[in-house]
Amino acid sequence: MNNNEPKMCDCTVIHVDVVERVKGEMPEEKKMYDLAELFKSLSDQTRLKILFALSKNEMCVCDIAALLGMSQSAISHQLRVLRNTRLVKYQKSGKVVYYTLDDNHVNAIFKQGLDHVAHK
Repeated sequence: MNNNEPKMCDCTVIHVDVVERVKGEMPEEKKMYDLAELFKSLSDQTRLKILFALSKNEMCVCDIAALLGMSQSAISHQLRVLRNTRLVKYQKSGKVVYYTLDDNHVNAIFKQGLDHVAHK
């Protein structure tokens, strides 16, 4: 066994009070599924770049495509994924569709993620 690996618990006593308390606080399956889908949506660098851009300003597909050097079709596909997990929303203004972050929670999640990876 590698010395850096954590040791397995070899106790025979289960802390029933702890297990029951945590079990009672465990979110329902649907919420855990939705959370997993949210994190899957965040697991793509292009989507993260889009979220960063939208954290700075509302933007249309054309602007995001120009910023990231990608096709409008590719950006639209990524925005659809972000919309489906309620990370972004859109508003039409004439023929132009503007995207923004869905709410302040999205900005907070994004900022905390960046802070975490910058933390040493």
